[in-house]
Amino acid sequence: MLETPRIHLLPDLLISQIAAGEVVDRPASVLKELLENALDAGSSSIQVQLEEGGVKLIRVSDDGSGIAADELALALVRHATSKIASLDDLERVGTLGFRGEALASVAAVARVTLTSRANAGGAAAAPHAWRLGGEAGATPEPAALTAGTVVEMRDLYYNTPARRKFLKSENTEFAHCSETLRRIALAHPEVAFTLAHNGRVSLHLARSDAHVRAGAILGEDFLAESRGLDATAGPLRLAGYCALPAYSRARGDAQYCYVNGRFVRDRLLSHALREAYQDLLHGSRYPAYCLFLEVDPATVDVNVHPQKTEVRFRDSRAVHQFVFHAVQRCLAGPLAPAAAAAANASAAVVTAPAAPPLVAATPGAPVHYPALASRPPWQPSLRVGEAPSSGAYQAFVAAAQTPATPPPVAASLPAATDDEMPPLGYALAQLHGVYILAQNAAGLVIVDMHAAHERILYEKLKRALEQQQLASQALLIPAVFSADEIDVAAAEENAATLQQLGFDLAPVGPRQLAVRSVPALLLAADPTDLARSLLHELRQHGATQLAAVQRNEFLASMACQGAVRARRLLAVAEMNALLRQMEETERSDHCNHGRPTWMQLGMADLDRHFLRGR
Repeated sequence: MLETPRIHLLPDLLISQIAAGEVVDRPASVLKELLENALDAGSSSIQVQLEEGGVKLIRVSDDGSGIAADELALALVRHATSKIASLDDLERVGTLGFRGEALASVAAVARVTLTSRANAGGAAAAPHAWRLGGEAGATPEPAALTAGTVVEMRDLYYNTPARRKFLKSENTEFAHCSETLRRIALAHPEVAFTLAHNGRVSLHLARSDAHVRAGAILGEDFLAESRGLDATAGPLRLAGYCALPAYSRARGDAQYCYVNGRFVRDRLLSHALREAYQDLLHGSRYPAYCLFLEVDPATVDVNVHPQKTEVRFRDSRAVHQFVFHAVQRCLAGPLAPAAAAAANASAAVVTAPAAPPLVAATPGAPVHYPALASRPPWQPSLRVGEAPSSGAYQAFVAAAQTPATPPPVAASLPAATDDEMPPLGYALAQLHGVYILAQNAAGLVIVDMHAAHERILYEKLKRALEQQQLASQALLIPAVFSADEIDVAAAEENAATLQQLGFDLAPVGPRQLAVRSVPALLLAADPTDLARSLLHELRQHGATQLAAVQRNEFLASMACQGAVRARRLLAVAEMNALLRQMEETERSDHCNHGRPTWMQLGMADLDRHFLRGR
């Protein structure tokens, strides 16, 4: 008969080793805890030395306040800390460390040595430093140290070889340690950091400001493709950088989110940020950002995860909405500031006038743009929105009215100084019927006309649908197309949803549907293609899900089909109208699929290419 196991207390050493498994899972975890202790001590400079990826040695030296000689031994005891003393302190903790577990956990699985000089340089400065080994029964010994504290950890998991087998290669462990230091350094630009591995310095960060530190860690290309953010709502503040969709990544490895200076991976914040980017990124791309959220410490619980990478907010909904709307507004900023930033320093940012529609209200009528009043009356005969049947007559009239030799392009530019020029400038010509070439104060602007018009239509469709003002336009001749029985049934069952979206589809036979009206914003699109796409979405998702979840995706599809197509020639006035609409439309610097809609080539770039001035 088997004897029932009896309950007994575990030895203190085994308890410490079990607890260490929750805090110390690899060298990077040790480094994180030691760096946080150094920052809590008020350090202005921190040096890190690693050997063999941190497995053989981690030495962290700082110039902080230090530890008194009679407290060195206590620093290695579990739950001994100088940062909190009561439950009230825990509920509003403002330091990075607070549990008093880090050093004790490290000492349980590695050989630890502490060397510290308390209050070095102050009125109560210790005459010299003290050194304490982590062995049981060790006592402090006099040591030489100018200031601060040196924590030295050797031979991680020397006493638990089974744990050591789970560690990765030296390069992998060093990469994790380097990333840990970068995360912490990003939030503390006022502190200098130095990282050395196997005797070789791999990273040195001088004391700086937030902008310089972000460029040093994330790269200048990240800053160039990002928009600065600084939003406040009561006790909440969100600052940092949001990368534009063009800087999106295949992995989520460029996402840095901090709460009160602490790097976190919080589901609430991740969801808010993902939703803010949802209308700009499609597919499997991940946004890039570096954001710092500041809240009242009493409203956030940081004691919910052993590694303190997760937090809980008292008012999670308010935080979620604040972060979502702040990032969304940042990304939806007008195009004018972005264009002005690329312009010369002398160029002024002006508010673009209201732009006329891309296509004239009456077919064949000219498109008027006030800023182009000084242009010569001649322009190429480009047919936009004309009936196909009138093409021959229009060609004949155009040939009779068009001069034999077109005037030079420069003569067709409006008489405007750099101070009066809109951010995207004025159109010069089309390139292969795909790109619009324009001149602004900075130089040359290249616009993907389809992508730009797609974003403009998409934003108009969203706004009209939200305001229940999505106007429909009856077709003079209904567009009839063949359809199977499922499409005909879907059209009949979802007549109300179709009407809400600006469509009127009616069966005219067992296998035929007629498009009688389409959204007024999409008159230029093929009504048959629009109807087929809509019916496909309705069959796949249903009317309820279409309205709730798939609405924006479908509107994006509608906008894509309704946007001006490649190889379609536009008049100069129409090109300028498109530029003005881009300046007024939110998120117009990227299309519905996350691709950029325009680029700037400055005069300096052109001069450098053609070796001017050399």
